[in-house]
Amino acid sequence: QVQLVESGGGLVQPGGSLRLSCALTGEIYALNIMGWYSQAPGNQRELVAYITAGGGVHYADSVKGRFTISRDIPKNTVYLQMNDLKPEDTGVYYCNADLLLTMDDRRQYWGQGTQVTVSP
Repeated sequence: QVQLVESGGGLVQPGGSLRLSCALTGEIYALNIMGWYSQAPGNQRELVAYITAGGGVHYADSVKGRFTISRDIPKNTVYLQMNDLKPEDTGVYYCNADLLLTMDDRRQYWGQGTQVTVSP
């Protein structure tokens, strides 16, 4: 079974840092995109950052210069390094993978979410 296992959330003061990890387990044919989304209470889930198969990255304007998405290809793991955290970054962070289970079967998977709370 393909799963995305998230870790690294927690409680931090403004200006602090966290690193989220998302490990993909299971057999796949290929990864297309891996990304991070956040969902604040009462709001829609929003894209934070993603990284493509070729290593290209994209960030939401609100996190540019503060967050960095990266990956460890041998471990099938994507990271989100979050620096200079702000209260408005608070939310549940979800990992997402767009992948090919086989060469003919494209799927999207979600992690279970990890809580990030930024509070004085």
